[in-house]
Amino acid sequence: MTVGGLRGLLRGREGELLLDLVYVFALTQISERLIVDLTTQRHVVLPELGQTALLLQALWLTWIRAAIVTSAFDPQKPAIRLVLILVMFGTMIMAVTLPFAFGDRGVVFAVTYVAVQLGKPLVILLGRYDPAWHNSARALYWAAASAVPWIAGAVLFPQSPARGVLWTLALALDYTGLVLGWPVPKLGRTRIEDWMLAGEHIAERCQQFIVIALGETILLTGLTFADQFTPDRVAPSVVAFASTMLMWRIYFHRAGAVLPAAIEAIPSPARLGRSAFHTHLIIVTGILATGVGHALVIHHPVLHEDPLWLAVVLGGPALFLAGRARLEYEVFARVSASRIVGLLALAALAPVMVRLPPLVATSTATIVLAGIAAWDTVRERKHPGEAPSPPHSTRQRR
Repeated sequence: MTVGGLRGLLRGREGELLLDLVYVFALTQISERLIVDLTTQRHVVLPELGQTALLLQALWLTWIRAAIVTSAFDPQKPAIRLVLILVMFGTMIMAVTLPFAFGDRGVVFAVTYVAVQLGKPLVILLGRYDPAWHNSARALYWAAASAVPWIAGAVLFPQSPARGVLWTLALALDYTGLVLGWPVPKLGRTRIEDWMLAGEHIAERCQQFIVIALGETILLTGLTFADQFTPDRVAPSVVAFASTMLMWRIYFHRAGAVLPAAIEAIPSPARLGRSAFHTHLIIVTGILATGVGHALVIHHPVLHEDPLWLAVVLGGPALFLAGRARLEYEVFARVSASRIVGLLALAALAPVMVRLPPLVATSTATIVLAGIAAWDTVRERKHPGEAPSPPHSTRQRR
């Protein structure tokens, strides 16, 4: 398969657009669960946040493996379309059960997740689309192994912390298999260099997921504002929208925009693509946390309900900037000073914001993002050719 042949597979991606719409719903469920974690009266909130983070990673891994499949095989083939339908339906069911995944809907969530992870390689094997059939066989073995703690945690521990322990083990197995190439005795493992993936498509899928996450924050802002259309909610809603637009601008400035060219140009697109998957999880988490922080402030723009809110109000943009800095390093082998200054500014402002109204904190974080976007714009106008080309910089790092 040549690069030109792989580019030919970039057409006919309507199935992936449908999958993205399902993930808008899934991310909204994650955000709503996070809001509940931060607003429900509990003595210890960190375990609840950990559960939400685990569920987000499970959804993210499901999306990653679907993106790998559609980057390696023609999405117009019947078996690959069946895989997409399986992932769509499974993701929808997981999203529906997500608010109570650690309660009475845990069995449905775990069974659905396992069915999706087992179903993808099984369909590819039965359809005989994988010339190196052992690649899908390895993934199937690892999915079967992780299924044990997933199901056991759901069935045997309906209301116990042990469910979280077993599901953490199961998720660790899933991520370890992906990172190591699903090593299996006698079959060996799949080297990342051997993955025949459309690098440009991987990058575009990452970009599309960022748009999904940004769109979800707009949806959350709109729904929260519409719940009570009162004058005191106007300012925090405007700040929330501005923050989303600024994250969009910062992400797609240079490194985010040229990511497809960078991945396509290097000898092993899958290697940079795998790294980009992990980097984008950090970025997406930061976007979602930022959106949740704004939703909380729209609900209570003046009264400071909980100091923990500051963790998402300032921590969300900080996570976003950290992930964006890592993406820039992966593409250009350097990090702009604006990213570092922004992170330091958010860290320095945190102690000051503890006793101030939450609207001040969200406005301040948005001003920091605006400063970074302005810095990038000014620097681009002064030095339009300063950034190295992605292919050259990436090969130089390798």
